[in-house]
Amino acid sequence: MDPESEPEPQATRESRRDSLRRHGRRTWLYTWAGALVALLVILIALVVANTRSVKVSWVLGSTRQSLVWIILVTAILGWMLGIATSVIFRFRTRRRNSDALTRNNSS
Repeated sequence: MDPESEPEPQATRESRRDSLRRHGRRTWLYTWAGALVALLVILIALVVANTRSVKVSWVLGSTRQSLVWIILVTAILGWMLGIATSVIFRFRTRRRNSDALTRNNSS
């Protein structure tokens, strides 16, 4: 049998719903990519605008530090404290195990 005479397999048509879902995902990815580029531009502008050194007063003395490093360290510290606070709140407000509740109530 000649390979050229074989019928080509028919491509299954994508449903309208699947097509819209695929295009929606693509739009979402482009939106995220645009947001990341905008964030990067803002971050670069922040670094360029805040390169001067400033005096930081501590309880025991003072130091001079680049303003951009101070902003970056405080932002990361705030982010980490926010995550820690979220974990603590979730741990303290989580639902208790129903087996432990029934054992405690029957005692």
